Amino acid sequence: QVQLVESGGGLVQAGGSLRLSCAASGRIISINVMGWYRQAPGKQRELVAAITSGGSTNYADSVKGRFTISRDNAKNTVYLQMNSLKPEDTAVYYCNADKVRSSYLTLPSSYWGQGTQVNVST
Repeated sequence: QVQLVESGGGLVQAGGSLRLSCAASGRIISINVMGWYRQAPGKQRELVAAITSGGSTNYADSVKGRFTISRDNAKNTVYLQMNSLKPEDTAVYYCNADKVRSSYLTLPSSYWGQGTQVNVST
């Protein structure tokens, strides 16, 4: 089975930093795009940042200049460094791996992590 396991969430004061990690496992051959999404209470899930296997990145306008996404293809792991956090960054953060190829799978598939809570206090 392919699984994504997230870590690194928590409570931080405004202006602080957190680093999220997400590791994919399950006889992974390749992963096309890995990304982070977030969902605040009463709001839709939104893209925060994404990175291709080649290193191309995409960020939501609200996090540009504050968040940095990176990945280690050898470890099938994606990271999200979050600096200058704001209370409006409070949400459950979900890792996504898109077009995952695994020896367990017949076709490439997309997977989500279980989510990690980030709370930013004033």
